[in-house]
Amino acid sequence: MAILFEQNEFHLYNEWFSYLMRVLPDGSLGQVYCGARLRSSSAYPLLGPVLTPDRDTLPFEYPVTGSGDYRLPACAVRFADGSSVVDPVYKTHRIYNGKAAVEGLPALYVDQESDAATLEIDMVDAVSGLTITLFYTIFEHYPAIIRRSRLCNQGTTPVVLHKALSMSLDLPDSEWIMGTFTGAWTQEFHLVERRFEPGIQAVSSTKGGPGHQQNPFLLLRRPQTGDSTGEAMGLSLIYSGNFLASAETGYRTSARVQMGINPDQFSWTLEPGADFNTPEALLVYSDAGLDSLSHTFHSVFRNHLMRGVWKDRDRPVLLNNWEGTYFNFNEAKLLEMAAAAKDMGIELFVLDDGWFGQRDSDNSSLGDWFPDHRKLPDGIAGLAHKITGMGLSFGLWIEPEMISRVSKLFDAHPDWAVGVPGRPRTEQRQQYVLDMSRPEIVTYLFSILSELLSSAPISYIKWDMNRALTEPYSLDLQPERQGEFFHRYCLGVYDLYGRLTKAFPHILFESCAGGGGRFDPGIMAFAPQGWLSDDTDGFERIRIQTGASLCYPPNSWGSHVSAVPNHQTGRMTSLPFRAIAAFFGNLGFELDPTKLQPEDKKQISIYLDFYKKHRRVFQQGTFTRLRNPDRHDYAAWQVSDASETLVGFFKLLAQPNSGPVYMRLKDLDQAARYNVSVWEPGGYEPNDKAVNCGNRGGDELVRSGLVLDSSYRTKQGDFFAEVFVIERVQEG
Repeated sequence: MAILFEQNEFHLYNEWFSYLMRVLPDGSLGQVYCGARLRSSSAYPLLGPVLTPDRDTLPFEYPVTGSGDYRLPACAVRFADGSSVVDPVYKTHRIYNGKAAVEGLPALYVDQESDAATLEIDMVDAVSGLTITLFYTIFEHYPAIIRRSRLCNQGTTPVVLHKALSMSLDLPDSEWIMGTFTGAWTQEFHLVERRFEPGIQAVSSTKGGPGHQQNPFLLLRRPQTGDSTGEAMGLSLIYSGNFLASAETGYRTSARVQMGINPDQFSWTLEPGADFNTPEALLVYSDAGLDSLSHTFHSVFRNHLMRGVWKDRDRPVLLNNWEGTYFNFNEAKLLEMAAAAKDMGIELFVLDDGWFGQRDSDNSSLGDWFPDHRKLPDGIAGLAHKITGMGLSFGLWIEPEMISRVSKLFDAHPDWAVGVPGRPRTEQRQQYVLDMSRPEIVTYLFSILSELLSSAPISYIKWDMNRALTEPYSLDLQPERQGEFFHRYCLGVYDLYGRLTKAFPHILFESCAGGGGRFDPGIMAFAPQGWLSDDTDGFERIRIQTGASLCYPPNSWGSHVSAVPNHQTGRMTSLPFRAIAAFFGNLGFELDPTKLQPEDKKQISIYLDFYKKHRRVFQQGTFTRLRNPDRHDYAAWQVSDASETLVGFFKLLAQPNSGPVYMRLKDLDQAARYNVSVWEPGGYEPNDKAVNCGNRGGDELVRSGLVLDSSYRTKQGDFFAEVFVIERVQEG
């Protein structure tokens, strides 16, 4: 790993990856190369942009408006005289080991300075005094760089930012396929791909957060790229607010890819001497297919984004009461459920919505974070002590960013709800949003929630956010600064998360936004696991988790087993099928265990014994997609560490006369020997055991694989699952 500056050229590189920029003769900064490692440590004068008078074809590192480049800019401003022309030129740079934090924003980090190197480049617009500092951090062990920008007003009059993106990347050709996550509530993380075409393609959000339909992730791959071969890049924004990820293809086939805060409804006034930091964008490169790309994202997020005591700790198996009771519970019912959960081997009991104020439905009490003594006569503290006395941990659901119109908090502070004076507020889910851009509201929430969390032995918090922002306006902001609202809201959420996680480091925080509506790297910096989707149907979860795995590691997923018929789809699936789908992630249950049949309780105990034995691999191992569920016939996942590999095989919808499935494994040592077995409670097929199990070479498992005869499964019907356990036994 190194960062070199030679002949006006910057070269950031490590073992796998090179990123080159050059100071052009006019002082602007041009892009030269982004891709597989270039081995020479010297400059590359023949590589990169061909200088022409036409600036509309030059690859720029951080393009701006008004200077002849008519493609999408990364930065757009308005000066006091009404002009918008910016002409930043190179002034100086700094290179150092390690990586700096970003004020007010979550950011990737390194444990040791030797893990990364950072480059800061100052670009100055001489007329206005606006300084744009570009930040680049390259890791020692990953083919990835982190990019962001800081804009500082060193002039004498205010500057208004209308667009300030985190990164821009000019690619020399447009032979790429762009993938984005889309979907809806209960259908998150569906990958949609399209070829670059002339014009602009984008995914974005203006909801105040990513939303179920969007995610701040962009996948670029060559048309021939597959799971194990070919070139690909991924971009992820460490941010939880409105975002934009776009690609513009020009008439000469080049492509400009950008990512950052959505400029729609955004503006920010920089007074003289003030600065503005953009969120970090992570760019990951692979020349070995999508598996390698995903592995890099997973490792970076696990090792350099997640924080605190729960970063590497085994996550507990939990029972959440929501689908078991909804709002209809009392203390006796909860204790009965907790006792049944304990008997099966569950480790954590989580009380979901309905425990506070007078909340018997979703039409009241958000903001009133005190226990409802009608349901809990001894309060949260009494319930928590009784449950922990059983040998379980205790967790709680909150939705701190919201307020109900019918609540004591709204009666006292109606002005705290987001809305435009003189206009009606839009109610969604019969609730409003608190103005998290106002420091006094964040301070109040920290105080009231700290009191709650200090009052009882609480070790887990599920932090929900169930509606988007409407009527964006803050009473704290002047009319000309209302464009700052969305970003300030996001900063307020981060402030509250940061204060609570610092004050209560022992608590495991899980993020939620009606499911996956705010499942993003920004929140992951505070809450190391998140609720991927409110859809707990095992069949749907396989597609959701397969999509999410392109970017997000399994130990960030909350994965639950629910009752059947499923509450979202009405689908009937077997208990082994639901359990094995949920094994890959942080296992939990979303049901009433007191209603289970004795045989189901016995089965769940067996499943939990197996999961706990292999939990470290399921949660922290290297996750690889073996077969995607695109055709709805089969799907398969693999998760591995140095000594063990677990393969989950799922038959989805039965197909008549469908022949055997040949499933090659990945990432095994081909010179080693492995013992292959089928986990019996998963419902293995006799032929699977006879054909596949025993002592086998890593080479045959990688090159030939498992042979899964389908004739039995076709007759069994839909939704069959089993787990293969591959244990390393000796060197070859």
